[in-house]
Amino acid sequence: MYPLVPTREQREKQERVEEVRSSASVSASTLMMCREHAEAHGKNREPLLDGICSTYDHKLFTDAQAVACEDESFELTQHYQLLDAHEYKIKQIVIGRFELDTWYSSPYPEEYARLCKLYLCEFCLKYMKTPTIARRHSTKCVWRYPPGNEIYRSGTLSVFEVDGKKSKVFCQNLCLLAKLFLDHKTLYYDVEPFLFYVMTEADSQGCHIVGYFSKEKHSILNYNVSCILTMPQYMRQGYGKLLIDFSYLLSKTENKTGSPERPLSDLGLISYRSYWKDLLMEYLHKYSDSEIYIKDLSQETSVHANDLISTLQSLGMLKYWKGKHVILRNAQIVSDYIQQKRKKSQGSKSMRKIDPFHLRWVPGTYANS
Repeated sequence: MYPLVPTREQREKQERVEEVRSSASVSASTLMMCREHAEAHGKNREPLLDGICSTYDHKLFTDAQAVACEDESFELTQHYQLLDAHEYKIKQIVIGRFELDTWYSSPYPEEYARLCKLYLCEFCLKYMKTPTIARRHSTKCVWRYPPGNEIYRSGTLSVFEVDGKKSKVFCQNLCLLAKLFLDHKTLYYDVEPFLFYVMTEADSQGCHIVGYFSKEKHSILNYNVSCILTMPQYMRQGYGKLLIDFSYLLSKTENKTGSPERPLSDLGLISYRSYWKDLLMEYLHKYSDSEIYIKDLSQETSVHANDLISTLQSLGMLKYWKGKHVILRNAQIVSDYIQQKRKKSQGSKSMRKIDPFHLRWVPGTYANS
């Protein structure tokens, strides 16, 4: 490869600049005059460059300064548009390569809540005011996955268990982010009594958060999920059911039956009802005995009996007869449903399932937390 040779015009311009710069010699009297000028205008933030550099360099500096001021003022006008003083709402967030419209307000600190757009690091979830700050942070951030133990990995899919007591700031940022898309969420800063199970998809850049669910370390009512969210950019891809399936896998490992904490969000309720329906249809399709007991079904699936009963009622498959509940199993309806589901699942990424073989988790680790 040959070295680049400057053109004639470039050489002439370089000679003129060097000539102008060499003529701007700084004398002792000039420096003394600059000091006196600085003392007389000590509060002036404008740099005092007269007599210190050439006119050419001074103009280069002032032009660059003007461009920087224009860029900064544009960012401020774009991101500091104030809403009503009594109701701040962040309208958009930028996280990774995605720009998302928010659904609800979230109690970020006031100086951030007043912004129309917020920038988040997709790995540590730190929130920032401007794209410039976000770009600088991305070059320095060393995080590439959530700050917890990886308890499940299958292909590019992983689940990390994050203790709210050990990684308080990350979990608080995760809750603030979730509130932008959940109406009923009330937990923001008191994260120490909770565990957070963060699901990620990995690529060459790192592990990208696709969703999470939280649960109490010691739940009196045996809730296996306190809050659950699939990030909007990953919705309708099957991740919601994967999160639900994983929560019940943990309950099964603990030899417990679990249920999500109420109230559920609208999307959460739809996802759970769909999950319970698939679970029941699969069970009825495989089960050949004439009698089916709700208690046995609950123990086998780790789904609370009340959730199974409500699902059967919504499907019209439960009847109260002679003092007991009877499940009405229509073999044709069940068979048609299973065939339709399997046909839909062929080659579909949204029909993936959690494989218990890849779980690396021991219950009771946080008994004293």
